[in-house]
Amino acid sequence: MAKNSYFNENTLDELLEEIKYVYQSDKRPWVIGYSGGKDSTTVVELVYKMLLSLNENERNKNVYIVSSDTLIENPLIKIYLSKMNEALGKAATRDGLPIKSAMVTPKAKNSFWANVIGRGYPTPRMNGSFRWCTDKLKINPSAEYIKEIIKEESEEVVVLLGVRKAESIARKRRIEGRELANRLLNRHETIQDAYVYNPIVELTTEDVWDVLLRLDGGKTPWGTDNSELVSLYADADSGECPFAGIHAGGQTQSCGNSRFGCWVCTVVKEDKSLNGFIRSGHRELIPLAEFRKWLMSIRDIPEYREKKKRNGSIYKDKDGNIGYGPFTWEARKMILSELIKTQQKMNYELITIDELKAIDEIWDDELDLSRRTLVELYEKLTGEQLPWYRYKEPLMNSDTIKELEQLSEKNAVPFDLVRNMILSVYHNKYFSNQRIMKEEIDRLLNQQWLHYDILEEIENENK
Repeated sequence: MAKNSYFNENTLDELLEEIKYVYQSDKRPWVIGYSGGKDSTTVVELVYKMLLSLNENERNKNVYIVSSDTLIENPLIKIYLSKMNEALGKAATRDGLPIKSAMVTPKAKNSFWANVIGRGYPTPRMNGSFRWCTDKLKINPSAEYIKEIIKEESEEVVVLLGVRKAESIARKRRIEGRELANRLLNRHETIQDAYVYNPIVELTTEDVWDVLLRLDGGKTPWGTDNSELVSLYADADSGECPFAGIHAGGQTQSCGNSRFGCWVCTVVKEDKSLNGFIRSGHRELIPLAEFRKWLMSIRDIPEYREKKKRNGSIYKDKDGNIGYGPFTWEARKMILSELIKTQQKMNYELITIDELKAIDEIWDDELDLSRRTLVELYEKLTGEQLPWYRYKEPLMNSDTIKELEQLSEKNAVPFDLVRNMILSVYHNKYFSNQRIMKEEIDRLLNQQWLHYDILEEIENENK
């Protein structure tokens, strides 16, 4: 094991004993968050080894291994993670272990593309403002899965996470702030009836690589080889670290400081792992990097953004200028077109059929009087028809829509208002209670963006 590490004072055997003690302390099932990275792999490997050491009658509760696929994972990581999940499931069955592995995804209507292309959400910023993606794509799907386990098992659960104090000073402080005196478990921050156990919290990066590469010659208990994980980290680091965690001349080279994130992540200025993979020879990923760069470049171009929020309100930025709202419909169509073109270049699915269906439904509800825009755009780009292509009946034909646009312009009535009122009547026409439709029409007519100029004049007069 690494010198000057946690293992000097607490051996691997002692850590496995601690994990066994926590496992056997109660009947609460375990849930392990498994991302495929080095830390979560270490947790899964240690738990698997612990379960193998128990007699069959001592394996008294289930261990759920849950991975999160945001639907925008780096293709190399997604392929690797899917393979690991399948291998884990088969090996657990072979070894008679109470392990159940699962992959969770956001619902199509809540996916990244449903929000950006469907609803026009601006992509999350690097400064962290309006960072809606993590909750919708990762946290919520996993939380829903955990809640289902709680319901099915009729028990509280213990969630095992591969977090470590050594990862960063900020993370160390957050972890220590949640620790309860003389206890190994902490209350989960958001899920009722769930506790958190961090078995590798004291391990260094070198310790983690020691566990993965020195134990059993780097072979996992479920039959795979951790050298593949080393290769992924090395490639993400541009191949600069070929001997992760191996000691040479008293020095430790340690890969694994890269984080595998969503390929389209706009929270960071540079996606180091994606670019690292490309520099390491995975040139098939170049279209992803190009699309990501383009998507970030159009975010704050005025012509691509509404001047009102989705609820019709208007806000001003710190300089007193009217702030941007969601992407315009034209921008959303452009993003979808570029995404489909990138998908064709990659010959790899970047947006699922279910997501396309969800986007189509959002457009039907909010924007598209023709109800044909998405299916025809897809056919034009791919030469293929979506499964529901023939069932899409227009609400209005193109000539009628064009005439409405001309009449709106002639009478100085915003076409957005006309369209929204038509769609509102259509959505509410089957309600027998006329109050519902009246309230919706009143809401549309009283949205702030329609009266902003008047409100601005009144505000100026009162100054």
